[in-house]
Amino acid sequence: MEDKKVTIKRGGVGFGGLLTIAFIVLKLTGQIAWPWVWVLCPLWISWGLILVAILFAVIATGIGALAEWLRWR
Repeated sequence: MEDKKVTIKRGGVGFGGLLTIAFIVLKLTGQIAWPWVWVLCPLWISWGLILVAILFAVIATGIGALAEWLRWR
């Protein structure tokens, strides 16, 4: 019997990365006159979504811990 190894690779550039690259190309070719802050804003969106998810998890955990504490009080 022959062992077959299956390798699955995930990753790469997502939508936010592609949008950022497109904005950088447009900025460098002079097609848009936006400040660099706005050219790089798709990167903020990705980080912002991650931070919102973390904040939600922390709040949900805190509410669960508070409910447990109140039940045993």
